[in-house]
Amino acid sequence: MTAIDRTAYPRPAARPTFDELTSRYALSETERDFIGISARNDAGRLTLATMLKVRGDIGYFPILSDVHAYIVEYLASQLAFQKPVALLDEARRKTTLYHYRIAVRDHINATAYGDIGEALVKDTVLFAAKTMSDPADLINRAIEALKEAKIDLPAFSTLDRLVNHLRAEVHEQIYDQVAQNLTVVDMAALDNLLVVPPDMITTPFNRLKQAPRPTTFAAIKLWADRLRWLDSLISRDTILKDIAHTKQRQFASEAATLEVSDLLDIVQLGKRHTLLLCLIRQTRARCRDELIEMFIRRVRRTRAAAKEKLEELHDQHRPMEEALIAILGSIVETATEYDTDAEFGSNIRRLLEDRGGVEALAEQCQTVTAYHNGNDLPLLWPIHANTRSALFQLLDLMDIGSATQDQSLLQALMVIKEHRAARRDKLTGPIDLSFASKRWQNFIVKNRSGKRTYDRRALEVCVFIYLADALQAGDLYVVGAESYDDYRTQLLPWSECQKRLPAYCENLSIPQSGEAFAAMMKEQLTKLAAEVDAAFPTNSQLSIDAKGTPHLKKLPAAKQLAGQKAFVDEIRKRMPERHLLDILKYTEHWSRYTRHFGPPSGADTKMAHAVRRYLFTVFGYGCNLGPSQAAKHASDIASAQALRRINAQHIDAGKLEAAMSDVIGEYARFALPKVWGAGDAAIADGTHVPLRENNLLGSTHIRYGGYGGIAYHHIANNYIALFTSFISCGVWEAVHILDGLLKNNSDIQPDTLHADTQGQSEPVFGLARLLGIMLMPRIRNWHDVAFCRPDKSIRYRHIDTLFTADIDWKLIITHWQDMMQVVLSIQAGLVLPSMLLRKLGSYNRKNRLCRAFSELGRVERTLFLLRYISDPETRHTIRAETTKIESYNDFLDWITFGGPVIKSGDPVEQEKQLKYASLIANTIMLSNVTDLTEVMADMAVDGHPVTPELAASISPYSREHIRRFGKLTLDMDEVPPPLNPKPLPFELSV
Repeated sequence: MTAIDRTAYPRPAARPTFDELTSRYALSETERDFIGISARNDAGRLTLATMLKVRGDIGYFPILSDVHAYIVEYLASQLAFQKPVALLDEARRKTTLYHYRIAVRDHINATAYGDIGEALVKDTVLFAAKTMSDPADLINRAIEALKEAKIDLPAFSTLDRLVNHLRAEVHEQIYDQVAQNLTVVDMAALDNLLVVPPDMITTPFNRLKQAPRPTTFAAIKLWADRLRWLDSLISRDTILKDIAHTKQRQFASEAATLEVSDLLDIVQLGKRHTLLLCLIRQTRARCRDELIEMFIRRVRRTRAAAKEKLEELHDQHRPMEEALIAILGSIVETATEYDTDAEFGSNIRRLLEDRGGVEALAEQCQTVTAYHNGNDLPLLWPIHANTRSALFQLLDLMDIGSATQDQSLLQALMVIKEHRAARRDKLTGPIDLSFASKRWQNFIVKNRSGKRTYDRRALEVCVFIYLADALQAGDLYVVGAESYDDYRTQLLPWSECQKRLPAYCENLSIPQSGEAFAAMMKEQLTKLAAEVDAAFPTNSQLSIDAKGTPHLKKLPAAKQLAGQKAFVDEIRKRMPERHLLDILKYTEHWSRYTRHFGPPSGADTKMAHAVRRYLFTVFGYGCNLGPSQAAKHASDIASAQALRRINAQHIDAGKLEAAMSDVIGEYARFALPKVWGAGDAAIADGTHVPLRENNLLGSTHIRYGGYGGIAYHHIANNYIALFTSFISCGVWEAVHILDGLLKNNSDIQPDTLHADTQGQSEPVFGLARLLGIMLMPRIRNWHDVAFCRPDKSIRYRHIDTLFTADIDWKLIITHWQDMMQVVLSIQAGLVLPSMLLRKLGSYNRKNRLCRAFSELGRVERTLFLLRYISDPETRHTIRAETTKIESYNDFLDWITFGGPVIKSGDPVEQEKQLKYASLIANTIMLSNVTDLTEVMADMAVDGHPVTPELAASISPYSREHIRRFGKLTLDMDEVPPPLNPKPLPFELSV
C-alpha cells in the first residue's frame, strides 16, 4: 500500500491561515442563496455550508468531525447566526446528509464516484503508467483527472488498490513484450551478468554498477575500456524502442539499487531481463557522456595552457621588444643627422651590425611578432601532442553526427583521422575549412610557389577545438549518448505545437503570428524610447557626456531605521535555542518532506525507523560531514554503511527537490515572508565550490581564482531557496539561469528573474521573453551595452546618441515558428532552456535560429535598459534583491560546517550534496519564520514596536540561536506543536 503522505490526496485536518480561509472558504451570494433554500435550520445551514466549501476545496465529502474547527467557525461567522450552532450529527442524520451531498453535487455540477469515475481512473493511469512508475505519481495523476472532471474522489484505499493493480498490469505488459523479443541466447547472456566468471572476483552486474573513479583525463583509458566492454554486452536496444525513455530511466534506477541476490529472486517473466537491459543502455549512454565531457575539458585545458604560455612568452620577450624599439629609435635619430641616402644607409647598416647583425635581429623580430595580438595558435600543438593519441582513441569509439546541414567539420575530422600517423607536415587539398574562422584558415593554409597546402598539425588542433565547441553547443551529437544526443529528437513536432500555441500565447498576452508579435515589440520599444526621451530633462539621475556615453548617479545607501537595532537585539534575545537536528525533525513533522524518500521502484520503504534515518542522512550529507563522520557521533541512529546506502538507493536529486518544495509550501503559508518579498521574483547567482583535484567537473576558474565547480542557486525574493544546480567552471553560467525557474515546482512561482552580469546576454533576454519571464539583471558596465533603435528613421532629441544599433525585425518574423517550437518544447518539459542556451552560447554564425533569439534579446534588453536608466525604483530593486543571494551564500557556508570541499568525484553526488544543503537551509528558514512570528507577537503584547518596516529589516538567515555541535540525538517521540501561521501584529491592528 502506498503511504497517503507520499501523495497529493487532500485531507482537511491542516490548520488554515486567515488568507487561506478567505481565499478558499468565503461564501459568495449565490452560495448563500443556495444554502438558505436547501437547509431548514441553522444547524443544517452550517452543515451544508461546510460540506459545500470543503467539497469544493478538497474534492470529496470528508467526515464532518475531521473538518478543522477554524473552518467551521469562519463559515458560521459569515452566516451570522444569533447563537452558537453545531454541525449535524452524522450518525443520527444520515438521510439528511445524503440529500445534502446530492444537492451540493447538483449545485457545483459534480458527480459521485462510480463506474464513470473508475473508468476515468483506469484510462488515466494506464496511459500515465507508460511513462511513470511511482505509485504516488500515478495516484496524483488520477486525482487531477477526477478533479478536472468534477467527480468525487473515492477513499484513498480504493484509489490506491486500483492504481497499483493498473500499474502492475502495465509493467507486466512491458515485461512480456521484452520477453517475447529476446532469444534464448539473449536471455543466457543477460543471466550470465549475475554469475561470477572464473577469472573475476565479482559479477559483471556489479562491474556494470561500479564506474571507474576518478572521472579524470588520466583515467580515460579505463573509461574507454569500459565503453568497449559495455558495447560488447548484449546490444538489443531495439527491444526497448517502444518503452518511453522516462520508463527506461526508472527501470535502470531500480536495477542499480538491487543486489545480485535481489535480481535472482525475481520470478516474474521478463522483469529481470527488462531491468538489466535498461541498466545496460543507460550505463552505456552515460559512459559516452563522460568520455565526451573528458574530451571537451581536455581541449579546454589545452587552450587555457596555450594562453598561459603566451603570457609567459610576452614576459620573456619584453626585454627583446624594448631592445628592438630602442634600435628603431636610434634609426630615427640617425635619419635626422644625415642628408644623403648613402650616408644614412651605411650608418644604419653599421648600427644594425653593432646590435647583433641583420639575421639575428630579423629572427628576434619574427619571434616577437609571431605571438602579437593574442596569437596563441602556434603554441597549441606542443600541448595537444601530449594527449592526441588518447583523444583519437576516444573519438574512435563515438559515432558523431551533425545537427545542421553543415558537414565540413565532420569531413575535416575524417581527414585528420586518416592522417593521424602521417610523418609529413603538409597535406594537399582540397579541404573545406568553412567551419573555421579566418584567423584559423590563414594559420592552416600555406600558399607557396602557387601550390596550396595545409599544415597537418594546425589542422588537427583546429578540428579538435571546433569539435569540442560543436559538441558543447549541440551542433554535433553523439549517437547513443544521453546529454550529447541529438537535441532535435526531443522537440515537439510542429503539428503538436500548433495545438498548444493559442493557449500559450493567450497566457503570455502575445500574438500568435510572427508579424503581429514583431509589430507589438516594435510598438513597445518605440513608445518607451519616446517616453524616456521626453522625460530626460527632468531625470536628474541621468546625464550623457559629449562622447555620447551615459552616466547614472550612484544610488544612496539605505539608512538604518529608527529603533532597528533595539528591535533586532530584542528578537535575538527572545529567539529559542534549537539544535539543527531538532529543526530538521520539527519541519519534517510539519511538512512531511521525507515522504518523497524511498526505493526507486516507488514502493514504500520497509526500513526500520525510516524517518529518523532519513533525517540523519540529510544532516550528514547536507552539512558536508559525510557518512563516516556523521555515524561516529551517532552510531545508535545509523552506521556509515547504512547512510551511504540510504543516500545511494533512497534519495536522489529529484526527491530532494520535491522535499524542498514541501518545505517551501509551509513557508509560503506565513505572513512574514510576504513582508520580505511577494515571491513573484527570483534571484540567481553562482558561487565557487572547492573540489578535490582531478575531478570531472573541476577546473580553475578565472573569476573565482580557485579550483572547483560552481553552485548555481535560485532563491525567491522572500529569501527561500527554490533550486540549486552544480556546473563546471568552464560552463557559461547564463546557460542555467532559466532552468531553476522552470524546474521549480513549489507553491512560489516567480515570473521575474534578477541575476548578475552573466544574465545580461542577448540570447537569455530573448528566450526569457518567450517563456514569460521578465529578466532584470545587474549589469556592471551597462553603458557599454548597445541600445537598439526601433526603426532607422526614428531620431530622438535627447537620447539619440545612446542608440548605436538597429533591429532586424524580418529575422524575428521569419524564425517565429522555429523559436516557438523550441519554447513550447521547453514548456512541455521535453527540453530545458540550458539545452538551447548552451547552443546559443557558442553563437554559431551560421545558425539563423541562434541569431533570431539573439535579435529578439536585443529588443528585450533595450527595453530593460530604458527602464533601468529612467526609473530609480528599478535600480533600487535590482540592488536590494541581488544582495539577498550574497547573504544566502554566506548562510550555506555556515550550514556546511563539515568543510567547504566537496569530496565526491561523482557529478551526480556533487549536485545532490548541494541540494541537501539547500534543503537544510529551507528547514532552518521555516523554523525561524515560525519562531519569529511567535516572538514578534509576544513583543507586541509587551509593548515593543513591531512595524512592517522593522519586520522587513530582518531575515530568516539568523543562526545565532542554532546549535550544530554537541551530542547528536533524535528523539522522534518529542513532537512540536502544530504549525500556526497566524497574522503579524501590525496585520491584526489593521
